[in-house]
Amino acid sequence: MELRLYDTLTRDKRPFTPLDPANVRMYVCGPTVYDFAHIGNARPVIVFDVLFRLLRHLYGEAHVKYVRNITDVDDKINDRAARDYPGLPLNEAIRKVTEQTERQFHDDVDALGCLRPTVEPRATEHIGEMRSIIEKLVAGGFAYVEQDHVLFSPSAMNAANGVLPRYGSLANRSLDEMIAGARVDVAPYKRDATDFVLWKPSKPGEPSWPSPAGIATPGRPGWHIECSAMSWKHLGETFDIHGGGIDLVFPHHENEVAQSCCAFHTSRMAQTWMHNGFLQVEGEKMSKSLGNFVTIRELLRGWRGQAWSGDVVRWAMLQTHYRQPIDWTFDNLLAARNELAEIYIFLRSIDYELSNSGRDVVQEAGNLSPSADVVGPLLDDLNLPGAIASIRSRRSMLGKSRDAAMQVVRDLMFLGVVRSETRYVFGMSSVGQRWPAQLTTKIAGLGFDYRIACANKDEEFVKQIEERAARLGVTIESRGPLDLGLNFVSDWSDQQSIQDLIEARTAARANKDWKESDRIRDELAAMGVVLKDGKDADGKPVTTWELAR
Repeated sequence: MELRLYDTLTRDKRPFTPLDPANVRMYVCGPTVYDFAHIGNARPVIVFDVLFRLLRHLYGEAHVKYVRNITDVDDKINDRAARDYPGLPLNEAIRKVTEQTERQFHDDVDALGCLRPTVEPRATEHIGEMRSIIEKLVAGGFAYVEQDHVLFSPSAMNAANGVLPRYGSLANRSLDEMIAGARVDVAPYKRDATDFVLWKPSKPGEPSWPSPAGIATPGRPGWHIECSAMSWKHLGETFDIHGGGIDLVFPHHENEVAQSCCAFHTSRMAQTWMHNGFLQVEGEKMSKSLGNFVTIRELLRGWRGQAWSGDVVRWAMLQTHYRQPIDWTFDNLLAARNELAEIYIFLRSIDYELSNSGRDVVQEAGNLSPSADVVGPLLDDLNLPGAIASIRSRRSMLGKSRDAAMQVVRDLMFLGVVRSETRYVFGMSSVGQRWPAQLTTKIAGLGFDYRIACANKDEEFVKQIEERAARLGVTIESRGPLDLGLNFVSDWSDQQSIQDLIEARTAARANKDWKESDRIRDELAAMGVVLKDGKDADGKPVTTWELAR
């Protein structure tokens, strides 16, 4: 079978033929790093991680380049930097915010089993490329300068002859429809309602760079030009796949197409446009005002009274076809956890058998290839539910055939649910909670009590778990044949993140910003951190912390 993908631009599913099979290139819009990523942000990360794995399987790891950007120029970042670090110069404060939130994002998506992209460029590192594209657009008559702004003209694009696509073709909207839907109050420096900003003057105190097109006033880029510049720098004028959430089709991706195609006089920016569907929570649009806003960190550390392992979150996310909307519910998470637990319990006897010879299931399964039963559905527009159905159909064989069980492990690895660098203990009610040395220190500070559910009272299995746990600074407390408590005793490597938040809260309290102080306290509480406010020997306010027990 050949790989077939649905293209948002052509609105059909067609064979995927890379421009260069030795250099398959994919760009996906990444996070704006100003706060914890929410579960909606996790969906494109997981979806395109699976596609990245599939492309590497088909074309070879060395022949696939995956670029996912980091947006670090944004008003929300500026606002948080000024709020959290009022005593620092804004640029320095911005760097502290973006470094901290980028680290949080990586920790969270790593826990979801996602591979790191080949390249992860920052917008601020590509200002030169942005200015270069803007200069090309102005020279070509597709953009103009007005009141220290540079604006792109969709009308000029549609009036041009040649290979250029029509503006609005990706979103399937005509220019008249977009003009009709534009706000009545159009900025005075715009010639037409649909014109959009490529570059704008910076306000006092905002980050700024030398402006293009002969503008003397320092300025900053618009949002859309950033991705055109970064994709051009790392993938070229035209590449194979551009992905993101369905909410980005218009205006962001539509404007990317316009900028890139007009700058480089091409008919396509990407050969295939892929978009994942919306995510809602418990049947409603996710919103802070509705109280159903869920971050990845909150899920991993405690949502609805339970901590969910990254495996469970990923498994639940994979149940719905990527182009369909997904309803994120407690019941679906619980079903995902129970299903994985059932699979892992079947695998524990094989894991025990191999461990006696110094090996384990994950290492052995890593020598296999993913089964055709899993790869086949993925070739049909990344049909993840079909791939999962094939694993379910083989579940009854897990306890009967070692080969079948090993193949299931390999297929789970291929989907990113099980990782080759991770040592698993199968049979845990928390769905095979990972105990790798590099993650144990992070788990240690959470204060959560994970349980291991054995299929029966298997003293040898319990002893094996105790020995593995002891090597990682974990002790086991037996509460009965089906209930074993794990007590993590290692230090937590995220102490600096906690201290940063406490310092930001202290600053908010000093400024009598009680709303922000309460928000940070709630954020720390979600991390399992209990604050204690008091005074030092000199009577100055001081805050200490401990982990919830």
